[in-house]
Amino acid sequence: MKQAVSMYVNGELIEDMVEPRLSLADFLRDKLRLTGTHLGCEMGVCGACLVLVDGTAAHACLLLTVQMSGEKITTIEGLSESGKISDLQEAFHSRNALQCGYCTSGMLMTAHSLLKQDPQPDRDKIRETLSGNYCRCTGYEAIVDAISETALKRQAGDQT
Repeated sequence: MKQAVSMYVNGELIEDMVEPRLSLADFLRDKLRLTGTHLGCEMGVCGACLVLVDGTAAHACLLLTVQMSGEKITTIEGLSESGKISDLQEAFHSRNALQCGYCTSGMLMTAHSLLKQDPQPDRDKIRETLSGNYCRCTGYEAIVDAISETALKRQAGDQT
């Protein structure tokens, strides 16, 4: 039996009827066509499905859509369209911190969340925070470089 949900996704009110067991990741991808939220392990380990729930990074594969009623969800599309991560995206590009791109949205969501909580993280803190994101293509050094570079530029007031 479907249940009513009402939430904000990327600032837009979304109201729908959903199956109680529908994951937020599946809802975002299949119903709303927000395909930047990727499904990897579907166990909350790889980080490919990360979204922000009221500003806090969360694994969309582990959340049920019905649990999100009344919440504010932000996906990679919402951060990209608003320009809130354009400096991070540019740093990832310039540092060649992405290859296939599958993990990139989760990495960007993690980095965005980290920099909001700690605008000046050291490299160890960045590595620790990224430990919940898997990348099989690049290795992590360029990703750490990109996040560190963004933090330094933001600190100096050079934001996009």
